[in-house]
Amino acid sequence: MNELDQYEIRLQGQLAEGWSDWFEGFDLSSEDDGTSTLTGRIVDQAALHGLLHRVEDLGVPLISINVLRSRQP
Repeated sequence: MNELDQYEIRLQGQLAEGWSDWFEGFDLSSEDDGTSTLTGRIVDQAALHGLLHRVEDLGVPLISINVLRSRQP
């Protein structure tokens, strides 16, 4: 995991825009297929686990986690 990696996390269901504060630093978008997407940077494994705990606390099913890009030199 590189601190410059950007991640896309897809969730089942459409979260209201107000939930973006809950996922600090992540952009939240609702998709036409009934899912929500969180996009942002995750600096380390601890941050990833923290984010996944927030998803779990909401009771929202996790669909996928994808690395969008890595800016490694």
